[in-house]
Amino acid sequence: QVQLVESGGGLVQAGGSLRLSCAASGRTFSSYAMAWFRQVPGKGRDFVAAISWSGGQTYYVGSVKGRFTISRDNAKNTVYLQMNSLKPEDTAVYYCAAGFITLGTRAYDYNYWGQGTQVTVSS
Repeated sequence: QVQLVESGGGLVQAGGSLRLSCAASGRTFSSYAMAWFRQVPGKGRDFVAAISWSGGQTYYVGSVKGRFTISRDNAKNTVYLQMNSLKPEDTAVYYCAAGFITLGTRAYDYNYWGQGTQVTVSS
């Protein structure tokens, strides 16, 4: 089992950058595929980016490709989401997730979730 805690959210102007972190507990972090999802009120969780257990493979939703970068440091049990050129439509609660399906894009591909961190992009 793994517990996930996100941090790094906040308020930023359009065009700005934020770096989200997700710290995982447990000794088996490197066994998990990881992902970031986001959710706005009244909607389901949408896939943003995923990374394989080794970090060698990544996948992004089209709307963030070229602006966001997912990475991981297995020695620090942490996965990151670097978000550049932020837009108001990126405003959401961002969640990290852990599971065993490499580069899964559906919420039910993942077994463990953090509590979320709010990202607000002003125009």
